Amino acid sequence: MNLLRAVLTASVLLAGCLAAAHSCAQSSSPSQGRIVDSVGAVLAPRDRVAPENGMLQERLDALLPQLMKEAELDLWLVIAREYAEDPVYFTLVPQPSHSARRTTMLIFDRQADGSVKRLSINRYPFGAPYESAWSGGDLDAQWKALGELIAKRDPRRIGINVSKQWPVADGLTHGLHQQLLAALPPGYETRLVPAEHLVVRWLETRSASERAAYPHVVGLARGVIAEAFSAQVITPGVTHTDDVAWYIRQRFEALGLPIWFMPDVNFQRAGGKCAVDAPFCGEEGVIQPGDVLHTDVGICYLKLCTDTQEMAYVARVGERDVPPGLQQALATGNRWQDLLTANFRTGLTGNQILVATRRQTQAAGILASTYSHPVGFFGHAPGPAIGMWDNQEASPGQGDWPLHAMTVYAIEGNIKAALPEWNGQHVQIKLEQTALFDGERVHYLAGRQTQWHVVR
Repeated sequence: MNLLRAVLTASVLLAGCLAAAHSCAQSSSPSQGRIVDSVGAVLAPRDRVAPENGMLQERLDALLPQLMKEAELDLWLVIAREYAEDPVYFTLVPQPSHSARRTTMLIFDRQADGSVKRLSINRYPFGAPYESAWSGGDLDAQWKALGELIAKRDPRRIGINVSKQWPVADGLTHGLHQQLLAALPPGYETRLVPAEHLVVRWLETRSASERAAYPHVVGLARGVIAEAFSAQVITPGVTHTDDVAWYIRQRFEALGLPIWFMPDVNFQRAGGKCAVDAPFCGEEGVIQPGDVLHTDVGICYLKLCTDTQEMAYVARVGERDVPPGLQQALATGNRWQDLLTANFRTGLTGNQILVATRRQTQAAGILASTYSHPVGFFGHAPGPAIGMWDNQEASPGQGDWPLHAMTVYAIEGNIKAALPEWNGQHVQIKLEQTALFDGERVHYLAGRQTQWHVVR
């Protein structure tokens, strides 16, 4: 686990900062290669290369062979061009890599002993973890080299990235597909099969090192939310929801943490509108005492993405506690999460989990909506979709994908509850936390919100 030394050092620093109640001042050191901040420690871009490449090596060595066997593929081709990279491409190449460099061909050849030989046919060789099978010639020679390699290997099933269902598994462009067909030995076109099963399993499965690093990544996101939902950022009667959203975005940028969507911040308040059949409740504007706040943020760090939604209450002058109705509403949201995650069973599809959760929430009298999804190399990653915000019925397609062990999910959805303090008006509690399914249980990677953030 030497590859995680830098990541685990950052995790220790994070714990120390939190224990000191945000007393750590922001600092950086070229020799240490990290930013130490009140929300945690973040490696500088240069120092992310070693752990990211170590994780890639581990995945290629330990994970890819078993997944190629599972998909019954003898050869897997990932072919990409500069500015038109296959979605899976950057999960397979060492850093620092910014493009496919003209036409890049990755070949994964499953051996008789189950291991996978990793080859590249590329104008610019990668080096480790790939062995160069050809380099340096023109494009025609490159395609000829690929055809000759395939003929020599004589694979029965050749996986290519084409898919009707999964966008991430449909990365082989039409032009490259046509060139591949022309380069194949006669009759080999019948050996081409969609590699979508392998692509989805590759993207959804987390390695041991990724599972060790992921809690720190999620903790960074949650730490910035806690900071944003405080008097350090919000002055009731002055601060606009957009101010908070941009604060969150700029804090992530200052830490060198890319976002994969613009942070969202909105409020609900007494006298507002939150219809029972409305998919979402919330407005934008100047924040006032008594408001209920919500945010939705997503970052990616060490190639691992998060998706997080949390709630806050803006206390009125002299108010010591969050109103009981809101405390109960959040507890109901946690109860919905428990019902959902209790239905996670290996082999069940996203649709089956959705149907079971809806039945249980209805029996419990909880007005809930479930729309959870996998996360990983992408914020909206492939794997079993467990409902959609605009479709609470079981649907064919991604909802039919089965649950596998060592996969990560955004436990996402909402509940509505009538508040006595708001004369029976509904409040919507929108929650989302990143969690690992280990094959038996669901584990929140950096905890979950069970108490309100309070702006005093």
